[in-house]
Amino acid sequence: MGFLVIIFIFMLLFFFLTLSLFILRIFTGKSIRNPNYPPVKGTVYHQFLYFNRLYDYQTEVAKTESTYRLLAPHHSELYTTDARNVEHVLKTNFASYSKGAYTQAILSDVFGQGIFVVDGEKWKQQRKLASFEFSTRVLRDVSCSVFRRNAAKLVKVVFEISGSNGVFDMQDLLMRCTLDSIFKVGFGIDLNCLEGSSKEGTAFMKAFDESTALSYFRYVDPFWKLKRFLNLGSEASLKKYIKVIDDFVHQVIRSKRKLLEEQKDFNDKEDILSRFLLESEKDPEEMNDKYLRDIILNFMIAGKDTSANTLSWFFYLLSKNPLIQEKVVQEVRDVVGNQIGKAKIDEFVVNITDATLEQMHYLHAALTETLRLYPAVPIDGRCAEVDDILPDGFRVRKGDGVNYMTYAMGRMPYIWGKDADDFRPERWLNNGIFQPESPFKFVAFHAGPRICLGKDFAYRQMKIVAIALLRFFRFKLADETRSVTYRTMFTLHIDGSLPMLAVPRTA
Repeated sequence: MGFLVIIFIFMLLFFFLTLSLFILRIFTGKSIRNPNYPPVKGTVYHQFLYFNRLYDYQTEVAKTESTYRLLAPHHSELYTTDARNVEHVLKTNFASYSKGAYTQAILSDVFGQGIFVVDGEKWKQQRKLASFEFSTRVLRDVSCSVFRRNAAKLVKVVFEISGSNGVFDMQDLLMRCTLDSIFKVGFGIDLNCLEGSSKEGTAFMKAFDESTALSYFRYVDPFWKLKRFLNLGSEASLKKYIKVIDDFVHQVIRSKRKLLEEQKDFNDKEDILSRFLLESEKDPEEMNDKYLRDIILNFMIAGKDTSANTLSWFFYLLSKNPLIQEKVVQEVRDVVGNQIGKAKIDEFVVNITDATLEQMHYLHAALTETLRLYPAVPIDGRCAEVDDILPDGFRVRKGDGVNYMTYAMGRMPYIWGKDADDFRPERWLNNGIFQPESPFKFVAFHAGPRICLGKDFAYRQMKIVAIALLRFFRFKLADETRSVTYRTMFTLHIDGSLPMLAVPRTA
């Protein structure tokens, strides 16, 4: 018995010694009281206390300190809403900042060596191939056709639900719709997730969302590496979800490769995956199936989550602001046409062309205003490769992270004025014409050399879906009293569901 007590005391002492060394490492050598460095507001692990409302917590701090830092064991993480700092890190001094080993370690299990994680030659290679693909007329025409077709399917699904006065989860429908679209445009595969005929696709979608959420939790979990090693808790769950993802994506690659082998016009493909498969033949050892898997998942989060999340928040905001909803609908009537009724769906979507999309200034402003308040990626950042000084005068040490808080920036009165919290599309219009802001002030699509290649692609998809749904339905929340908030993860999902009602329009 005495021996067990000694063992217990030894383990307890070991735990406290380890914890003390851990805390000492966090606070030692960080120049905590040095005014040349940003003020310290705690450690990265303190964010666990606010995790469910993390972006609002960051917003509260940013209203008093536009640049501050949190301490980590080996470095500091700086957080800023200063547009000058954003431009410095993302453009002016781009070469001195990378994704960094800290972020790469957290993301690599899910996103591997994909474009959002890597630096250097791998990033340049993926960027070059993707840039070429996004610039082609073929992709633009194919994507428009796919978006119109899936928007029509979505309208028909909502008609079936509204016919029985049913409540539906708008976010789930939009996720399924955009998943179908990115698989068709990006990988040349019909997933049919919206129609519910793809159980594998539905399982993949859930696994993908849960794996990104669990990976994000690593930022506030000091024990995630130990849990991964022991296969415990959240890390055990993450491993299971990644297995589902890997099995599904590798099957997609095998199917696509087999299909391409059967086709003669191999050099003239319409989808992004075909372009990367063609490139992989030049260097099969480097661009193996694992690498292709990573590329697919990075395009997945760009093509599915950003558009579906933004549209979910867009319909939420329109439901809270019915006058703005009717302004968008009136623009749709004026620009696209006045077809109405279930029998007119296919006829109506055909009229949604590039020319009509370019005339939808109010819709573009409303979507952009949604992104200002609810950016698809609420926070992002880089890692300093050298000691540096930011434009606001604060010093950065090599190895420190510099994070720009996109969600918080959209709510800063010193950036957007006293009405920063208001949903007001008119702030983007001048005599009815959309006027863009600096990408370092409105950072929803990143900025600088790594600016999002799919920006126009995303707007095109969001506009087509929004036009189709709003022309045929008036949307309202199923429960006006229910609080709608986000789930803390890489992209700004609505937490849980978005229950809505759709009332068919008669005129």
